[in-house]
Amino acid sequence: MATVAAVDIKKLREQTSAGIMECRKALEDSGGDLEKAIVLLREHGAATAMAKENRRAEEGTIMAYVHHGGKLGSLVEVNCESDFVARNEEFITLAKELAMQIAATSPRYIAKPDVPADYLEAQKTEFARQAADLGKPVEPFVQGKLEQFLAQVCLMEQPYIRDAAITVTNLINDKVGKFKERIRVKRFVVYKLGEGEDAA
Repeated sequence: MATVAAVDIKKLREQTSAGIMECRKALEDSGGDLEKAIVLLREHGAATAMAKENRRAEEGTIMAYVHHGGKLGSLVEVNCESDFVARNEEFITLAKELAMQIAATSPRYIAKPDVPADYLEAQKTEFARQAADLGKPVEPFVQGKLEQFLAQVCLMEQPYIRDAAITVTNLINDKVGKFKERIRVKRFVVYKLGEGEDAA
């Protein structure tokens, strides 16, 4: 088993916010490789999130973000399982980051299952038409375009605005792994100044 230096544990904690023992184990399991340790912690967070998917999460917070100038804003409800986690500064920071992400990217849905089937089929048909026009193999072209489309319209599929190497799902799962509670985005809304008004 690799000897883990305290400085590496500190670095890993700074990058992932994981606990000391979790960081130590990830570094031991990765042979001291920091990048591999980050991947292991992320996988652990995803596994923890999946195991907790059916647990009730009715605590949490509603967070607002207003962009500079007051012309764009968002509200998001982020749930967790306990009031203890809901009051934790890291959880509150997560909610703030999600509100900022939503204001910056204006997603239409929370996750893939929320996208209406007929809307998804219409997109696939359009992508297949584009593939034919360009003379490209249809299936890989449609799959690639579909992944790009979902990453635009679904919050959980989007690259995190502060670190495009991870998705919003990764960001949330990292916190699930730390808090050992289910965390979910229940709903959100985006406001743009002047939107929704009848034309003069």
